[in-house]
Parts: sequence; C-alpha cells; structure tokens
Amino acid sequence: MASFVGIYARALADVVVERKLDANRVSAELDSIAVALTESTELRTIWDSPSVAGEQKLKLLDAIAGRVALSREIRNFVAVLISNRRIIAFDEIAKQAMEHINERLGIADAEIVSVRELASEEKHKLELEIANATGKRLRVRYVLDPKLMGGALVKVGSTIYDGSVRGQLQRIREQLTNS
Repeated sequence: MASFVGIYARALADVVVERKLDANRVSAELDSIAVALTESTELRTIWDSPSVAGEQKLKLLDAIAGRVALSREIRNFVAVLISNRRIIAFDEIAKQAMEHINERLGIADAEIVSVRELASEEKHKLELEIANATGKRLRVRYVLDPKLMGGALVKVGSTIYDGSVRGQLQRIREQLTNS
C-alpha cells in the first residue's frame, strides 16, 4: 500500500508546485474532502464500491466539489483516486502530499501553544523568530492551554521549542535532582 500512496502524493505535489497553486488552499480543500469522508461512511463506501457506476461516483464528487468550492485540480485528483479505487487511502495520500508540497515550497507547519490569546504584534514577532530559526516560511496554528502557566510552546515538525513556565520549572527540577 505504501508504494502507491507515495506515487499519488508526489503527483499531487508536482501539480501544486508546477501550477503555483496556493498551498494553504490546497490543504484546506484536502481537509474538506477528508472531513466529508470521515463524517460519511456511506460516501467512502460509494466511492470505493465497484458496484456503483463511475459516472454516479463522479456526479456525487461534482456535487460535493460545488458545495465546498474545490479547485479543478483537487476535484480531478479526487476523481483519479475514485476511478483507481484508491480513495480508501485518501487520508494517508493527502498527508504525504502536503508533506511533499511543504518541503518543496519551504513551508513548515507550526503550532504555537500559549496560556492566553497573543496580540497580533506578539504573534508577528514570534513567527518571525521561528521563521529565522527554521529558515522556512510558516503555516501557523495557535492553541490555548491554561496548563502552561505562562510563556509559549512551539512545535515545528518534530522539533519542540519549550519556552513555557511549566517547561522551565521542569528543567529546574531536573537540574536540582541531577546535582
């Protein structure tokens, strides 16, 4: 299964990069299809079933594409997955495709966790510092977590930058126990 997942993921990444599509929009469109498939097991079953005519599957896809405003490229990509009976692996293909797209475009997904809502100036400064540290453009998602007590926790890929009060207290505790 892994081999065809990578092939489809790289193919979508090729289209996005060659046609200079907006990576954020592509990500949002893939997410909307993933949500539709998650929320409706009937939809997944219909699109994967060999007993349902291909034309009916594509009509259903077109109805959904119109409702969620899919770009032609993403609509066609989903149609290829349906036609080749690969829709069952949509989530994995979409995830790998976004990884390839981000890598090729120099984009990193970042999650910034803070105890309170950050002001726009604070967000901008923090994003600039992270971008400078990683050398990548960022697609940032903000999350609130009152357990942090203060500061921020930044996750970029598998790297975690812990500037939270909780993290600082934990490091102090470790230093004291090791002394």
